[in-house]
Amino acid sequence: MSLMFSGIGVSQGLAIGEIHVLRRDGFGVEARTLDKREIPDEVRRLKRAIKAARTQLRATRDSIPKDAPSDVSAFIDSHLLMLDDNALSQTPIDIIKSEFVNAETALKQQQQALVSVFDAMGDAYIASRIDDVNQVIALMLQALSGGIDPLLDPDAWKGRIVVADDLTPSDTVIMQNHGVAGFVTEQGGQLSHTAILARSLGIPAVVGLQNIRKYLKNGETITLDGQSGLLVAEPTDAHLRESRNRQKAARKIARDLSGLIDRPSVTLDGISLNLWANIDVDDDVKSLKRVNAAGVGLFRTEFMFMNRENAPTEQEHFKEYSKILRALKDSPLTIRSIDLGGDKMAASLHNSGPMAHNPAMGLRGIRLALNDLSLFVPQLRAILRASAKGPVRLLIPMLTNRAEILQVRTLINDIKLSLDEAGLAYDPNLPIGGMIEVPAAAIAAPSFAADLDFLSIGTNDLIQYTLAIDRIDEQVHYLYDPLHPAVLRLVQTIIQTGREAGIPVTLCGEMAGDPQYVRVLLGLGLTEFSMPPNLLLAVKQVLINSKVSRLKSQVQKLIHAPDVETQQQLLGVINKSAEPQKKPDSGKTAATTKQKPKPKTSKTSKMSKKKAGKTGKTSGKS
Repeated sequence: MSLMFSGIGVSQGLAIGEIHVLRRDGFGVEARTLDKREIPDEVRRLKRAIKAARTQLRATRDSIPKDAPSDVSAFIDSHLLMLDDNALSQTPIDIIKSEFVNAETALKQQQQALVSVFDAMGDAYIASRIDDVNQVIALMLQALSGGIDPLLDPDAWKGRIVVADDLTPSDTVIMQNHGVAGFVTEQGGQLSHTAILARSLGIPAVVGLQNIRKYLKNGETITLDGQSGLLVAEPTDAHLRESRNRQKAARKIARDLSGLIDRPSVTLDGISLNLWANIDVDDDVKSLKRVNAAGVGLFRTEFMFMNRENAPTEQEHFKEYSKILRALKDSPLTIRSIDLGGDKMAASLHNSGPMAHNPAMGLRGIRLALNDLSLFVPQLRAILRASAKGPVRLLIPMLTNRAEILQVRTLINDIKLSLDEAGLAYDPNLPIGGMIEVPAAAIAAPSFAADLDFLSIGTNDLIQYTLAIDRIDEQVHYLYDPLHPAVLRLVQTIIQTGREAGIPVTLCGEMAGDPQYVRVLLGLGLTEFSMPPNLLLAVKQVLINSKVSRLKSQVQKLIHAPDVETQQQLLGVINKSAEPQKKPDSGKTAATTKQKPKPKTSKTSKMSKKKAGKTGKTSGKS
């Protein structure tokens, strides 16, 4: 008898396999009072646990395949940084010494203290980071217990579907390396770290199904749809046959997409497109070349600042950029200047001052760079020097006013003079662009355009700031809506501004890599898309089978839709009518991936309404 559950689908793909229910969230911490003579040994025990946790994280990071997206290692690096933070490395030691308690008790006390502090701030952006604290503390408690991580046995996990409370970044990487078929978590949302990693690594996943472990048992066969969020336990033979046929069809689609690598990026009505790739480290260029991207539309340099005590030097920047340019072989490289702050912190932010009450609204992006020239100037010098090695564009993040652009241009002019004096080569006409990701910048884009050579739309933050929604807060993530009329109007304004000013406009947020939204963007007039390399061919297939002339009027109707239901109907029309012939998965996506605030759990047999209601209620809010 089959049971059907509906959660939040966060990555494409269908998994079939036996499940393993992972229970690792209930560490039994026994409080012990220590004798004064036991304190030094207990401190050493905690330090050994921290070292063991650090070793495991580093080993996991080192095992990441070179062609894996770099945000995988970035999440692990953030946990390594947390292990070095005094809040977790020193304060628990102080608690052991002052209260004469064991290490486990000290860690739990500090965990509760951090949760209380974060909750008292009343800010969801800060509070959501407690998930990372919990994950790191769980790793430390595991090291203290001397237990073996149940995910470290490769033979036990190949082809399995993991069902857990939550997973750490390192868990997700280990699972992928061991051939895990998919995973389900009780916590998480569409933009949680777990979800982002699942998409990057290509692991089918469903999150946000609270209490799901109560209804599943080890060894039970399930099917998991990472796109629709549907999980079927004890599937019928007919359902298994259908699922296997869908898996076979998906493999064929992947093979077909590879045939698009050398096909020109041109729509059915002759509109030429530029399909760029987002990268984080030089190794990502390999993935970019495999899909024949036009170039790098976004190089996130902040990852060069992570997991180190000091900021990278000018020469380190220069070597990294030069290496990427050599690999690109004359394809353009768009370098975004330091975009730290918010939820992207680094130990090298020595001049940034105390953490802001709301980092999303505080010292981040270009604000931080202009506030700490010791970080910014070496990078600008390196970018200018690298521009002599190949086509480079500079992208300024988080612009909010024209004065910031003028300050950057003044700095660049001063640096050019110093490079001239030193006899160092650079491109005197280095293109300078602005990242438009704040509503104020979108509205004021016409005044910005006169001082910029190109514009780049960052939809992740633009949506967040426009709708006043923390995109990684599980309590409100369902309100994160790329199709909100205000968002679409702002995007259209930016595109029109670029057209009127005669400068290119690229979109490099998640919308650019999502096949259900790219036709909307095309209808708004966008012709340059930048996305993770692994998504480029699927997006290309959608775009080259579209007619811009047909999409324009349809998209305008979408912008003026009176309600969400009408909006979804119109989105379905857009994704269907733009196809001259049937293409796999192109019209189906929109109807299946839109998540509602409270996904429902349905019963096909033997599950009571009470149980179904309880599980369904928790899957939308976590």
